[in-house]
Amino acid sequence: MISDEDMRPISPQPPLGNPSADHVMNGIPIPKEMRLVNSSPEEWEAFIEEWASAGTVGSYKRIRRHSGSGDMGIDVAGYVDDDGLSGVWDNFQCKRYATSLSPSMVWVEFGKIIYYSFKNQYAPPRRYFFVAPKGVGTTLSKLMDNPAELKESIKNNWETYCLNKITTTANIPLEGDLLDWFEDFDFSIFSYKTAVELIKEHATTPFHSVRFGGGLDLRPAPDTPPETPTEKESRYIRQIFDAYSEHLSIDINSASDISSSLKPELNNHMLRQRERFYSAESLRVFARDTVPPGTFDRLQSEILDGVIDICEDTHPDGLTRMNEVIRESTRIALTSNPLVTVTETKDRQGICHQLANDDKLIWVPSGKEV
Repeated sequence: MISDEDMRPISPQPPLGNPSADHVMNGIPIPKEMRLVNSSPEEWEAFIEEWASAGTVGSYKRIRRHSGSGDMGIDVAGYVDDDGLSGVWDNFQCKRYATSLSPSMVWVEFGKIIYYSFKNQYAPPRRYFFVAPKGVGTTLSKLMDNPAELKESIKNNWETYCLNKITTTANIPLEGDLLDWFEDFDFSIFSYKTAVELIKEHATTPFHSVRFGGGLDLRPAPDTPPETPTEKESRYIRQIFDAYSEHLSIDINSASDISSSLKPELNNHMLRQRERFYSAESLRVFARDTVPPGTFDRLQSEILDGVIDICEDTHPDGLTRMNEVIRESTRIALTSNPLVTVTETKDRQGICHQLANDDKLIWVPSGKEV
C-alpha cells in the first residue's frame, strides 16, 4: 500500500508561460490541425470547398459539393470549364476517420470512380485527391506514388471491397467491358493532401481568418487619387458638383469651376472626398482577398442604414446634406462585421461616396444627371 510519505504535493503550472488577457477571455488557442480533426463531416467538406477556391491545384470556374447519398464517389468537385462533370474536373474525396487512411478504408472509392466513369455518369477526373484531417497512411501513400502497383492492388481487392459495395442495387464484377475500361484507366490521377498543406493553402483564401481566427493582416496603403478622375468616379463626383452648385448657386461642372468660384477652398474639400473614396476602395479590395464574399457589402449596408435618415432629412443645400451624412458615418457603432478591426474613419466616409456612386445616397434630390 502506498503511504502518504511516498506522495508529494503538486504545484499546478499555468499552461502558458505568460498568459494574456485574451487567453483569460477565450482560453488557450486551439491549433488549426486540431480544429480540423474535431470538425464535423459537413464542416470538413465546407473547409475543403473553401480550400479548393485557393486555386493551388487548379483554377476552377465553379466548385460544387456533391454530398449525401448517391454522390457516386464525388464529395467536392472543381470544374475547370463550363462542361461540369462532362468536361475537365478534379475530385476531392473527403474522409474523416480517427486514424489516417489505410487502403481498406478507400478501396471502394477507387471502385466508384472507375465504375461510374465507365457508366458515363461523368468523365474521369483530371486529378483525384483524398483529403482527410488525419491524413493518408504510409501504405496508401506509397501505393498512390506507384500507379502500376495501385492498379494491381485495386484489382486484387475488387471482389472483397468493391463487388457489392459500389452500389446497393447490384454486384459489380470486374469483367468484360468494365475490365477493359479498368485496364486503360489512368491511375496516376490519384493523390492526396496533408493537413499541413491544406491549412497553408487555405490561408490564401478569403475564408481563412473567419474559420481559424487570428485577426486580419495589415492593410496596404490606399492609392493616391489620380489628378484626372477615372470613369469609376464619375457618378459620385457628379453628385459632389451638384452639391457645390446648389450651395454656391452657380453651375459647377469641373475642378476649374471650383477654382474660379467664390469658395476656391472647396478644391481641398473635393480632394478629401476623393481620398476618402479611394480609401474605401482599398478596403473593398482588401475584403475581397481576406474575408468571405459579401462581407464588404454588409459593411456598406450598415453604413447606409446608419446615415439614410440623415440623408433624407431637410437640409439647406446638398453640400450640407453630404457633410452631415459623412459626419454621421463616423459615429455609427460597427461591432459585428469582420472588417471592423481594419476599418478607419476615412473608410466610413469613403463608403458614403461609394453609396453615392450607386445612387443609394443622393446629395441633391433634383440634381443633374451625368
